[in-house]
Amino acid sequence: MSISAKIMLVDDSPGHISLLGGILDADYDILVANNGVQALELANAELPDLILLDVVMPQMDGYEVCERLKSDEKTSDIPVIFTTANSDPEEIVKGLEVGASYYLTKPINSKILRAVVKSVLEDIADNKSLQEGLDTTDKSSYDYLDKGTFSIKTTEDAYNLAVQLARLCPDPQRSVLGLLELLMNGVEHGNLGITYSEKSELNETDQWKQEVERRLQLPENINKSVVVEYEKLDEELRFFIVDEGKGFDWEPYMEIDPNRVFDSHGRGIAMALKVSFDSITYQNSGNEVLAVVKRSLSDDVK
Repeated sequence: MSISAKIMLVDDSPGHISLLGGILDADYDILVANNGVQALELANAELPDLILLDVVMPQMDGYEVCERLKSDEKTSDIPVIFTTANSDPEEIVKGLEVGASYYLTKPINSKILRAVVKSVLEDIADNKSLQEGLDTTDKSSYDYLDKGTFSIKTTEDAYNLAVQLARLCPDPQRSVLGLLELLMNGVEHGNLGITYSEKSELNETDQWKQEVERRLQLPENINKSVVVEYEKLDEELRFFIVDEGKGFDWEPYMEIDPNRVFDSHGRGIAMALKVSFDSITYQNSGNEVLAVVKRSLSDDVK
């Protein structure tokens, strides 16, 4: 990750600031705030790429700081990672409700910290790339598409198709991340069979992308596809996505589980449901999913 990525550390403990900075300053541009007021002022002035925010601080705690950041249009898109010694599920839910993306528990594990920070910053870069793709895609060829079938094999295919399919939706910016999430899941977890625990380990060792590429070349995987059937109806758009995997227990991933907020991944499906789609329904063993985007009768894809 480029050193130009700016990370703001917010903590009233100089020792904790020193610890976090020591782990991250070789790779990132570090900004420091010692309390909530400073954090809000610095975030507004510098617009960091990511904020590591202590929960327990005097005068203004991390929850209030996060809530104010998310309510300000200028800083609302900056991802926030809470650092806390409290793993109480109710407190974690409170943090998620005010807009935090992840939690890290004190004492901070340096390997996990690096993995989570890298994952969040890569998500930001992916999002930017997707939005740029939407800006440059010619949508005119989709004006009259009412039904279609698409097939992909690789993660690169997933990126490209997510952009193309998002152009069919009333709000492409809203839909593109969810489409990418479901397509990537179909390739990586479905066809390639990478489990949740394996991804956690691969993230910690920074081997995730290499392992995906390795498995794509295995004889048993090289001909596998993820198939998407698109249909435009009067009231909704339907994306039916099928992979060749064995399926998975999808129910725990429909909401952000407080037990998983300390992991470096695992929020994609819940966020897709919250942000990108009006409904997500898994079928069969979990290797088939129907994602729906509502449309008004006056919607025309242009």
